[in-house]
Amino acid sequence: MNEPSVGKVYQLYTGGLSFKNQIDLFDTVENNENFFIGKQWEGVAANGNPTPTFNFLKRVTLFQIAQVSSDNITMQATPLSSTSQYSLGDMERVSDVINKQFKELFERNKIATLTREFMRNAAVDGDGATYTYFDPDMETGQDAKGGIVTELVDNTRVFFGNPFERHPQEQPWIIIAIRKPVEDVRRMAEDNGFEGDAIQPDSEMQGSSTGKLAHELVTLLVYFAKDDKTGNVWAGKYTQSGQVEKFRDTGLKLYPVTWMNWDFVKDCYHGHALISQLIPNQVFVNQLFAMVMRSLQTTAFPKIIYDKTRIHRWDGGVGRAIGVVGGGDLGNVAKIIDPASVSPQISQFIDAAISYTQNFMGTTDTAMGNTRPDNTSAIIALQRASNAPLEIVKQNMYEAVEDLGRIYLDMMRAYYGTRFVQVKMFTKDQLQNMPLGMTELEEDINAPFDFSVLDRIPMSLKLDVGASAYWSEIAAVQTLDNLLVQNKINLDDYLERIPEGYVSKKQELIEKLRGQMAAPPVLDLNQPIPVEGASGNGQLQRAVMKGPV
Repeated sequence: MNEPSVGKVYQLYTGGLSFKNQIDLFDTVENNENFFIGKQWEGVAANGNPTPTFNFLKRVTLFQIAQVSSDNITMQATPLSSTSQYSLGDMERVSDVINKQFKELFERNKIATLTREFMRNAAVDGDGATYTYFDPDMETGQDAKGGIVTELVDNTRVFFGNPFERHPQEQPWIIIAIRKPVEDVRRMAEDNGFEGDAIQPDSEMQGSSTGKLAHELVTLLVYFAKDDKTGNVWAGKYTQSGQVEKFRDTGLKLYPVTWMNWDFVKDCYHGHALISQLIPNQVFVNQLFAMVMRSLQTTAFPKIIYDKTRIHRWDGGVGRAIGVVGGGDLGNVAKIIDPASVSPQISQFIDAAISYTQNFMGTTDTAMGNTRPDNTSAIIALQRASNAPLEIVKQNMYEAVEDLGRIYLDMMRAYYGTRFVQVKMFTKDQLQNMPLGMTELEEDINAPFDFSVLDRIPMSLKLDVGASAYWSEIAAVQTLDNLLVQNKINLDDYLERIPEGYVSKKQELIEKLRGQMAAPPVLDLNQPIPVEGASGNGQLQRAVMKGPV
């Protein structure tokens, strides 16, 4: 695959900037972010008037984000039934290894927290994006070093080759723009054999709310493209003024980028943000409150009119006194002007605007729990009904996490090599059929696993993404407890199915129990030997069974 020049990559980057400018992405994202965090009077000339902020928009947005991403995400790799090249037992053991790697990656990359921030970006900015890369220097506790790292990326820094296609894997190329210190980029270029002095700082061209440290930062462009012949992903790093990393074959089959729109926009890879449709309502409420406050400050308090020919000066504060000359009869000396009343319709319109906005977005009092629990079943049913429209967004999030899992699988295949992994404890009979990709066992629980086996079975694993809340684990444990008490299952079955973390050294207990079950029964000579009756000598047998008199 031909290596692109520095000028070519930068030209593609500037073309992507032009498209984002055409759809006003940078202004939209900045405005949405300001409204979400409460900076809702940015750029407005208040002229001394009140600028109140009653940020119901943030509550509605956070509620929807919480409904979508409050559950913990788990991922399971299971063998497909169509796989015939390898035995089902081998595939299950490989799946067990991969599932443990998923669990480790999810914990190390804090995917639960990352997912909530991912959905927050999608709701506020319109799109959520992640960038995954392999860190070869990460310590793993064994000879094989390196680990997979996933980070969030703003949608203003991701550029697709085809702006009319929202699926990353269908793109001809992808560019990720990262702002980094100049010295770090120069050092990176020198380590890769390029001229470090050629890297010069640049100003943030778009999407910058502040110009801080512009003279110390440079935009690093990570360029990805797919080879049409091999299907592999090639990658290189560039800046406006020089190359940082060689354009090389990464060995990956998938772009290490996940992408999700909160709401789709036809013929555009950028989506529509949840907040964008709520901002006009928020502005209306803020403006009404501001006008009411100004009216209260100027006319809500009684004012005093006095005759300046009789009283030289009068200032009682609050409503302030007004002095007049020749005002006629002012009650001989002074007169009080009654304050003006504020129309009650203003308060009604404010309440209606907030209430309608929340109801239309599914943030009803029932969904928020602001109702009397007279009928619990009905309340739960209404909550589920109000959250039903969010199922579409939740399924889109699951699809994005599933895409992330496939990227993890792709990187394990390409970069992990042979590593020691935790495997199920095997009996002596099972040692004859070693798991696929494994060599001899070490200490019964750790075994070297060759992850390149995933290259031979690229379509033999499917990913199941779903919610795994804490209460569901408790429910599972309670169900197992009831089955064990009712003698429906054995103790080893109970231990094998109980979630991880509830019993320490669970596998050792299972092996001991199964060993005891397999051992032959031992005759207890201290117990009386039963004598069964049969035909012949019935009187003698009955006497023996009766025992001594």
